[in-house]
Amino acid sequence: MPLTRTRTRTRSDSPIPTLGDLLAFARATAADPLALAQLAINPEERTWVRLEGPMGSEAWLIGWPPESETGWHDHGGSSGAFVTASGELSELSLGLPIPTDGWRSLELAEGVDRRRALPAGRGRSFGPHHVHQVINPSEQQHAVSVHCYYPPLPKVRRYARTGDVLRLALVEMPEEW
Repeated sequence: MPLTRTRTRTRSDSPIPTLGDLLAFARATAADPLALAQLAINPEERTWVRLEGPMGSEAWLIGWPPESETGWHDHGGSSGAFVTASGELSELSLGLPIPTDGWRSLELAEGVDRRRALPAGRGRSFGPHHVHQVINPSEQQHAVSVHCYYPPLPKVRRYARTGDVLRLALVEMPEEW
């Protein structure tokens, strides 16, 4: 008998989305012109619209002016996925899981940095201990992306990075977005 994959369920017996579910939603939304039309583009600042994600997840449609970026951050213990809908994004990330709580400064070992180019149609998923920075590297072209998180973001930790040292700089709560 073949093995079947079942979804984990919460206490209320609602299914929990897998990383594949989050990525599939981001891909489908990134390819949907009606969904993308919800985003007002600002040539000077990042813009965003919150969307309803699958199975209780939260999603965001984000506009990226040329040379804009997020800075180093994590997603407060949430897993996620994102897909570039138009333009191109770059992701700098750490190739190892970072604990979400209990530290203020970490010295990173050599070789943990990762870089990904994410042109339109490409995306990725990540687990709850992911630290990264997302950048629109273009000097002229706006980019748009779709991001999806589960559980919905409880907070975002922002980091300052100097060389191989990563320091906690700020913790943002949902009411601040």
